[in-house]
Formats: sequence, structure tokens, C-alpha cells
Amino acid sequence: MSDASWVEWLVAALLLTGSLFALVGAIGLFKLPDFFMRLHGPTKATTLGVGALVLGSMAYFSAQSGSISLHELLITFFLFLTAPVSANMLAKAAMHEKLRREPRTRGEPWDQ
Repeated sequence: MSDASWVEWLVAALLLTGSLFALVGAIGLFKLPDFFMRLHGPTKATTLGVGALVLGSMAYFSAQSGSISLHELLITFFLFLTAPVSANMLAKAAMHEKLRREPRTRGEPWDQ
């Protein structure tokens, strides 16, 4: 197995993994019943999916150029830094607005 062959397999695996995580996140965004539950799809699964896609891109371009591709590393860093912060701000804004919860979802003990 040559050097190019294992890099291609790695890139393919990362792209497939990232695509599956992004699909699960999109399905969660569509299917989950209320805002608070829908927030988990894009912030958890889709963030991991995009992270895997960007790592696949980093592996491909690093193998092509022979040096580490820092653009994708910076994208991954900022993605993992900003996604939880924005999700936290959205959840706090929804709590402040007293957004309606789906009755089937269980609230925290202090909400009952």
C-alpha cells in the first residue's frame, strides 16, 4: 500500500464520517419537537460532522502540498470555539423569552 493510498482512504473515511454526522444533525433539526431539543442537532452532531469534513480536507491538501495546511486547522478551531458559545446564547435567549416547551419533553426539577 503506497503513501497516497492510505491518505485517500483516510480522506474518504473522514468525509463519510463527517457526512453521516451532518446528516444526523440535519435530521435532528427537522424531527425533534421543540427549540431546546432542536438546538442539539446543529450544535453537537453537525459540528462534529463539519469538523470531520474539514479534517479530511486538511489531510488531502497536506498530502498534496507536503506541508501542514493551517487554513483548515484554523477553521476547525474557530468552529469548535464558536458553536457552543452561540448555542448557549440561543438557549439563554429562549429561556429569557420563556419559549414554549413540548409537553413530551421533560423539564428540569425546578421547572415543574
